[in-house]
Amino acid sequence: MENLRGKSNFYNAIIFDLGGVIIDLDYQRTTAAFVKLGLENFDDIYSKAKQSNLFDDFEKGIMSEDGFRSELKKHLPENTSDYEIDQAWNAMLIDIPVHRVEFIKKLGQKYRIFLLSNTNQIHVKAFSKMADDIFGENNFLEVFEKHYLSCEMGMRKPDAEIFEKVLSENNLDRSKTLFIDDSKQHIEGALKIRIHAELLNVEREERVEEKFDNLI
Repeated sequence: MENLRGKSNFYNAIIFDLGGVIIDLDYQRTTAAFVKLGLENFDDIYSKAKQSNLFDDFEKGIMSEDGFRSELKKHLPENTSDYEIDQAWNAMLIDIPVHRVEFIKKLGQKYRIFLLSNTNQIHVKAFSKMADDIFGENNFLEVFEKHYLSCEMGMRKPDAEIFEKVLSENNLDRSKTLFIDDSKQHIEGALKIRIHAELLNVEREERVEEKFDNLI
């Protein structure tokens, strides 16, 4: 990985991941919620590092919300409601810390900043409501020059095509662009196409506003 010390004048653009980087996540809360609903092997179906096609297709927008729920219901008790599935799926979304958004705003005074997230329509609705509750009309997404959501694009990280689209649409110089993510496979995807990339190790409780404060 790049040593960021002394690099504050090297980059002119930063691409941020959303979940785990800006939004605090706890995947175990979703696992526990689905186990409580009766899906004992949820971890076999989904994990942060490797997802089944069900979750990949949902993140690409190939599968609808109803289709996603229907597939999960095959593994759940017959009386499980859509609401219960959504609540369990969204349980991983914890908070959008205000001080973190303020930190990114400061970065935006110096760099072009973008958001690139693997996400899905159920999560989009949930974190949009969370943002409204915290920030009111000043949606935190407005701090980014542009935001890219996999479920709206039909592609997802770590595939090269999604990174290339962000670069080409915004005329970004990959040699002066930094990508920040909490998933090793996404970092590797960016590095393969020669974007500078840094892993935020949330297992070590790294926080973006602390690890990258020297970029301001």
